[in-house]
Amino acid sequence: MVGWQDGQVDKADAGLESAWTAIRAGLRRDVGARMFDQWLKPVRLGDYCAESQTLDLLVASDFSANFVSGQFGDRLRMAWRSASVGVREVRLRRATDVAGPRLLEVVHVEAAAPSLVETPVAIASNFLPRHGFEAFVTGDTNRLAFSAAQAMAGEATPRFSPLFIHGGTGQGKTHLLHSIARAFSAHSPSQAVLYMSAERFMVEFVNAMRANETMAFKGRLRAARLLLIDDIQFIAGKGSTQEEFLHTINDLIDTGARIVVTADRAPQLLESIDPRILSRLAGGLVADIQPAGLDLRLAILEAKRAVAGDPPVPDAVIDFLARSIRSNVRELEGAFNKLVAYGQLTGRSIDLDFAQQMLADAVRANARRITVDEIQKACAAHFKIDPSEMRSKRRARAVARPRQVAMYLAKKMTPRSLPEIGRIFGGRDHSTVIHAVRTIEALRESNPDMDADVRALQRLLEG
Repeated sequence: MVGWQDGQVDKADAGLESAWTAIRAGLRRDVGARMFDQWLKPVRLGDYCAESQTLDLLVASDFSANFVSGQFGDRLRMAWRSASVGVREVRLRRATDVAGPRLLEVVHVEAAAPSLVETPVAIASNFLPRHGFEAFVTGDTNRLAFSAAQAMAGEATPRFSPLFIHGGTGQGKTHLLHSIARAFSAHSPSQAVLYMSAERFMVEFVNAMRANETMAFKGRLRAARLLLIDDIQFIAGKGSTQEEFLHTINDLIDTGARIVVTADRAPQLLESIDPRILSRLAGGLVADIQPAGLDLRLAILEAKRAVAGDPPVPDAVIDFLARSIRSNVRELEGAFNKLVAYGQLTGRSIDLDFAQQMLADAVRANARRITVDEIQKACAAHFKIDPSEMRSKRRARAVARPRQVAMYLAKKMTPRSLPEIGRIFGGRDHSTVIHAVRTIEALRESNPDMDADVRALQRLLEG
């Protein structure tokens, strides 16, 4: 291994192998069979440096290395140190000779010979198991994209192609690409599937031109029966790359292949992209994924809690996470994973104080200051009154009650003082605000309809 000092041993010796067998058994018991089989079972021993007492653990991809290191790095390090075989540090590395993903590559599985016993189709190892349709939690903000992805992956020829999915970072676009690939490959194992990011498409095309191998590059693309391109916005301004991409999708559409493309915005908002490409992409089905609302964030966390194992995550922590981490689904899942992993590594139970302490930075980064003006507009729309009534002197019940709800939410959801809130509500005294807060608190306890109204407004305002 280049750069290692004297004292390196090329491969782990028998003592390390024996220790690894015992460590693996302990890991499977501690993290659960499902998590172990998915992430830790494929890990194998690599090189060992006796001088630095560092052991390499080999995995199939950079993604796996980052995930295993982040989720299990401390546990692996402590286990090896406890084994007393001269290992103080471990490094997770991608093994160049291990079959596995740089996400999805071209996959062409030969059909199995006829058999008297029907066996299930083996899904290629570079389709991430955790990214299947069954693991994608749906809500109002992503249901169209999910249904369209299922149709694109189905056995029946879809009524549309290409499928263009757009949405912000970490909202589930790549998850759907993997889900489509896995489902399609399950019923059509002899069909070639090609996944690549738009950036990689560009790099491989440029390299093919330099090596005078453009025909081989084109042949590989056009052999695909399912083409999935992630983050198409990255070819903006790349003239020759866009020209080749246009020819590729034209040829594939003409031959009936399925095409799925993702981007961070709708086709008409993409800048410096050839209008012919935009026309082709918009000519199929365009489906967006909006940021997950509170109900969907809660559902996502419930799904993760169901398979997380020990330590248990209480409802109060689930609610705290859903209300605090609003930026994207990926960050929400990462926050949940951090809590569970730390609890597993330290043996500490997870409670609200622990969650608030561990995720303080993430919560601050996600904090969005809700304004009194937003609250007034939301309450006016909910109760179907004119927004100007929030500042008017009218005392009719149909106006006064929504105004009191808005004052209550302003006190609960903003840092404004009572006198400030009173001034914003038409120059009222702070005692009026106190009366409104106490009135709504009492009504929430005695009137389920009022409590439901307030909860609905809180969910709306929290995004």
